[in-house]
Order: sequence, then structure tokens, then C-alpha cells
Amino acid sequence: MLTIVIRSILIYLIVLIIFRLMGKRQLGQMQPFELVLTLIIADLATIPMAEVSVPVLHGIIPLFTLVVLHFILTLISRNSSICSKIISGKPVIIINPKGIDYKAMKKLNLSTDDVFAALRECGYFSISQIQYAIMETNGKVSVMPKAESSPATVSDLNIEANESFLPIVLVNEGKFMKDNLALSGLSEEEVRNIILKNSKNKTFKLYDVLLFTVDQAGEGYLQFKKGEGITFKTKGLKAL
Repeated sequence: MLTIVIRSILIYLIVLIIFRLMGKRQLGQMQPFELVLTLIIADLATIPMAEVSVPVLHGIIPLFTLVVLHFILTLISRNSSICSKIISGKPVIIINPKGIDYKAMKKLNLSTDDVFAALRECGYFSISQIQYAIMETNGKVSVMPKAESSPATVSDLNIEANESFLPIVLVNEGKFMKDNLALSGLSEEEVRNIILKNSKNKTFKLYDVLLFTVDQAGEGYLQFKKGEGITFKTKGLKAL
């Protein structure tokens, strides 16, 4: 029993040193190769802790081998942009001034729900507020808001601003959001008519709609899977 305790303490200290050498980045900030190394290190560390028959050295050597591999990959990524793209990938623009980049979104295996969740984490609740949104190689989303939506503009200049409202998604990737329709007080037919009125496509199918949102103030956002996103004014939500 004492042997297991001593081995556990030793391995713990070694793993602690390894992660200190690797840097202080959190899991959400790690590049793909760093996350893979972290998972393997965690798995390797448990073997010499629990298996007394396995020499401690047989557990320590693979751990330090991975640390050396980590520094080699980091050095390669730092000195070669091509290798960096292969190892870590490259940032991808998922929202541009035209709206959501549907092809980029599908390439990254993202849904509009994923995009909205990422924007909310950055403090933005409407696509119309965003100039650019970029999916970084570590999985985080960086947002550049439009000038009128920048956090400092209203308060710093003492400009009176209208109340903000939370947009509700009524159509998401070609499907009606039933619960949100009930919340908005709008029927499917009314939503179709609003889309028809505010789009150039007069023969559209629901499947063609990537995203349609509206808020209490009547600010609507519409984007087809092929085409640019547009904002417009409508009557707003009835139930809120």
C-alpha cells in the first residue's frame, strides 16, 4: 500500500512539472496537438500509479518523451506556416459583412445553434451586430462587431440608445422552430409571408432558408443558404 502511495505522489509531481513546462493555457485555449498530448499524458500517468508490476521508469520515460515531442511540434509550428496549418489548422471566417458563411460553417461541422452559442459567449445576440466572426484554431470564436454595435460607442459618447431585445430564431436551417413560434405569437403562414415580403426570392422553399430571426422591437434578420443576410423591420413579437 505504501508503495502505491509513494508511486502516486511521484507520478503526480512529474505530471505537474510536465504541465508547468507545457505552459499555463487552459483546455479551451489548447491547439489540437496539445489537447491530444494532454489526453495521452493523463492516460499514461495512471498506469504506473495503479500497476505495481510496471516499473516507475517505464511510466516516466513515455511522459518526458511526449514533452519533448510537444516542444518539437511547437517549434515546427512556430517556424513554418505550412506545418502550422497542417498541425493546428487555420482560422476560418464564419460570419462576414454578407452574413453567415454557410460553406465555412458546414466545413467546420457547425450548426447555427453552435454559432449563436459562440456569439452569446462574446456578448452578442444578433447576427446583424457582427462584422466578422472567426473560428480560431483552438475552437474559440473571435468577434469584430459593427461600428454601431461596439461596446464603447454608446456609453463613451453619451448617445441615447434604444432598448436591446433578444432575437428569437423562428426558422433554423430550413425548419420551423415550433416552441419559438408559439412564444412569438406568429404562425407558420405569417412567418412565410414576412420572409416573402422581405426577400427577393418570391418562389422560395422553406428548406432554402438558413436563418430567420425577429425580436420584440421588430428587428428581423433573414438569410438564405445561398445569398447574403438582410435586416429589416417588421411588426415584432406579439407574445413578449
